[in-house]
Amino acid sequence: MPELTAFVSSRFARAAARVAACVVLGGGMTAALAQDLTEISNQWLQGALSANTQNETQSMPLRMEVQVGKLDPRLNLAPCQRVEPYLPSGSKLWGRTRIGLRCVEGARPWNVFLPVTVKALGSAWVLTSNVNMGEMLTHDHAMESEVDWAESPHSIIALPDDWVGQTAARNLTAGMALRQTMVKAPQIFKPGTGVKVSVQGGGFTVVSSGKALEGGSAGQNVRVRMDNGRTIIGVVNQQGEVVVAQ
Repeated sequence: MPELTAFVSSRFARAAARVAACVVLGGGMTAALAQDLTEISNQWLQGALSANTQNETQSMPLRMEVQVGKLDPRLNLAPCQRVEPYLPSGSKLWGRTRIGLRCVEGARPWNVFLPVTVKALGSAWVLTSNVNMGEMLTHDHAMESEVDWAESPHSIIALPDDWVGQTAARNLTAGMALRQTMVKAPQIFKPGTGVKVSVQGGGFTVVSSGKALEGGSAGQNVRVRMDNGRTIIGVVNQQGEVVVAQ
């Protein structure tokens, strides 16, 4: 669900903007300094997470968790009176990402990036057996379980109606959480099949016939060679007809 990802990330960003971290840091990338920066980052992220949870995410079926990574130990950072965490432009607090740490009060300002992992744990459908490419999925192929929605950039399929009766887009392995790129609508006709073609325009519809140059599923664009030799492109409807809009 890309819209859910964007919503959660934007809420995190706005909430995080209200969280401040202030500390006096010494120079050099000592173990103590690295620990201080990690704690600042963790507090900032947890504050953003807490603020977000108290708002819209209470109605969402996701439990957010944050894991803070480590800075490069070779960094040599000057003393700083105030460090400000921030979300870099183009980054999202979703999955494997990063936050910025910048010195805003110091003799030599600096800016570094810290890797973080944001997990979004919630219910999803997990395969209980292997599924071959092209095989139709049934209720017996998966069970409901808690997974990390943010583990992959591809959207989770949350409802069984969106995968039962679909076919595997590739070979799938037991233990995988079902995502939108893994399934597709079943093929209605194969390449070389004779199909009905409906050409629709302003106030008119012309029905003809042709031969499909490729297999077709509902909602898919396909090429059809008409009886007069012309090739057209149309969308396959639920009845297996190819509809061409003029």
